Amino acid sequence: MKQILSEPIAGPSAWTSAELAADKGWIYPLSGADILELEDALERVRAKGLALFEFGAGDFPLPTLSAKIGAIAEQLEFGRGCALIRGLDITRYDEDTLKALYWGIGVHMGEPISQNAKGELIAHVRDGGRDYDTNNVRGYTTNNRIAPHCDPADAVGLLCVHPAKKGGESEIASAMTVFNELLARHPEYLEPLFAGFHFDLRGEGATGDPDEVTFNRVPVYSYFDGRLSCRFNAKTITDGQIKAGEPLEGLALEAVQAVAELAARPDIRFAMAFEQGDIQILSNHTILHSRSGFEDHPEPGRRRNLLRLWVNVLNGRKLAPEFADRLNTGPRGGVHVAERLEGSGA
Repeated sequence: MKQILSEPIAGPSAWTSAELAADKGWIYPLSGADILELEDALERVRAKGLALFEFGAGDFPLPTLSAKIGAIAEQLEFGRGCALIRGLDITRYDEDTLKALYWGIGVHMGEPISQNAKGELIAHVRDGGRDYDTNNVRGYTTNNRIAPHCDPADAVGLLCVHPAKKGGESEIASAMTVFNELLARHPEYLEPLFAGFHFDLRGEGATGDPDEVTFNRVPVYSYFDGRLSCRFNAKTITDGQIKAGEPLEGLALEAVQAVAELAARPDIRFAMAFEQGDIQILSNHTILHSRSGFEDHPEPGRRRNLLRLWVNVLNGRKLAPEFADRLNTGPRGGVHVAERLEGSGA
C-alpha cells in the first residue's frame, strides 16, 4: 500500500505567490563573463566538428558558469523549485547557435529526453493552428490557455525567443503548497490522489494505439524516500480514465478538480511575463505550471516562440517505480519515438 503523507511540507518549496514575489534568490542574471564563457564553449564544440545534440557537458566546458548551473539545480531540488535565467541577448545569434547554447546549459543540468513521437529534444512551443479540445492534440502546439500541470521529466526549461503580442503569461504554483491546503482542508482527497490515475498518452505511447494510457496508475502525489513529488495534468487524467473505461467520478473527480482550482488560486499562483531571452526552469516534482491564452503578432518572425527542454537532472531524487514510469517507456523515460525527425537528436 502506498504511503500517504500526513504531515505538511515545510521549507522553501512550499511557497505562496507573495513569498515568491518578495524573494529574488531564484532569479539568476547572466554576466558578460558568463556569456563569453558560453560562446567560448560553443567554439570549442564546433572546433571538434560536433553538431547540435552530439555534445555533452564534457565537450562544453563552463569553468565558472557551471557553479551557477549547479546552484540552479540545487534550487530546483531543494529550494523554491523554480529558476529564471536572464541576460541572454538572443538577437546576437541565429537559431542554430541559440539552440546550441541552450543545449550546452541543459547538458550541464542533466540528461535531456524526447518530448514527442518525433523524438525532438528541443521543441518549439508555438501556435500550430490546432485546437486543444481535439482528441490527442497537445497544448504546446496551440494558442489556447493551458491549465496547471507538470511535464513528465524532472525539469522543464523554456527559452523565450519571442513573446506573444498579447497574453501567453506563464503562471506557476507550488505543488507542495497545494498539498498542504488539501491536507488541511480536504484530507479525504489524498487517498485517490496518492492511488493515482491512468494518464492519456495522446497517441504517443509505446504501443502506437491512439487510445493508449499509462500501463500503471501514476500517482498525483507520491511520497518516496522521504520526498514528496507531484505528477498532475487534469486533462490527461480525465481523458486517460475515459479511455481506460473508468471515467472520473465522485471523490476522485473532486480531488482532481481541487488540485487544479488550488493551483489557480490568486494567493498561490504566481504570474510572470516572459521577456525575450528569458530561460525559465521548473522542477516538475514540486511546481505546477500553466499559461494564459495568447494572440500572436501577424508577422511570422514575431510570433510567440519558446524553446523547450525536458531534462532529468543529475543526482535527481529517487522516485517510486509506479511514479517514475510516466510514459510507458520505463523509469524517467521520454516520449516513445515513433519516427525519427532529422536533426532531432533522437
